[in-house]
Amino acid sequence: MLPPFNPQQLIDLALRRGVLKFGEFTLKSGRVSPYFFNAGLLNDGEAISLLAAGYAQKLLQCESVGVIFGPAYKGIPLAAATAATLWQTHGVNVPWGFNRKEAKDHGEGGVLVGADVTGQRVWILDDVITAGTAIREVIQILEAAGASIAGIVVALDRQERGLGEQSAIQDIEARYQIPVHALMTLDDLIHYLDRHQRTQDLHAMQAYRARYGV
Repeated sequence: MLPPFNPQQLIDLALRRGVLKFGEFTLKSGRVSPYFFNAGLLNDGEAISLLAAGYAQKLLQCESVGVIFGPAYKGIPLAAATAATLWQTHGVNVPWGFNRKEAKDHGEGGVLVGADVTGQRVWILDDVITAGTAIREVIQILEAAGASIAGIVVALDRQERGLGEQSAIQDIEARYQIPVHALMTLDDLIHYLDRHQRTQDLHAMQAYRARYGV
């Protein structure tokens, strides 16, 4: 049995791999962020195993998991690795599936691949929710296929306001009445910097949290 997932494990790994960087980064929104997180660089066996352990732990804390689903493209390996971890580590056998970006017009056809989601409680696994546009599209696809969305698990919750007073995650939770869990949050990053006495980065993160946080 693996030890419980700790956000610090993921932060340590992300810093070592350059997935998480501190400095000044201009986001698409125009905001200047004191940190940047690129989950696409978590691209080897150690990284995907750690992520899967975190996702599995979050799912095991939920009432029931019918199907786990990975949105194309980043969510696909997350769903596959998490399903394997649930079985190999916890003895829990959960079906998984994903979507295509474009519908296939031959063979089995359609945009959904893998487990049948009809009548199932589906948990969606993704890296981050930025504006929320992509996740809303996936929810529409799943609901059209007869699924019930149980919730979402992401790697990072930026805990940051969007165009309004709420974050994209808060908007999703309110609109669909579902929970969104995260392996780590902006607060976790701030606590990490505080523990490691990285004063300059800590002050920049605290200022950003005070200005844009939710």
